[in-house]
Amino acid sequence: MRIRALSVFEGIVYHSHPIDLSNPCRPTLELEALVREGDIDAGPLHLPVAEYLVMLGDPEAGKRCVDELRRKGRIVEILGVPHISFPTWTPVDVEHR
Repeated sequence: MRIRALSVFEGIVYHSHPIDLSNPCRPTLELEALVREGDIDAGPLHLPVAEYLVMLGDPEAGKRCVDELRRKGRIVEILGVPHISFPTWTPVDVEHR
């Protein structure tokens, strides 16, 4: 599954959409956003699990994939909200300001 992030602030993805839904248990992140100092340079990027599940649109597959991502250590809690952690991601069109 390829996910395009359009907005990120301090490592959290706020706006995104799916580019390709194949292989949902192996999400990859592409970043196309305007970023400022501190938005992407302090470690992995994080996508809320709830947003991922909405993109996927299949509750059964979503549960299976989230369980698999959790076993791999890719699910982290940020302020009590589960997020998928993307230690690596692909810049598509990143504009620094």
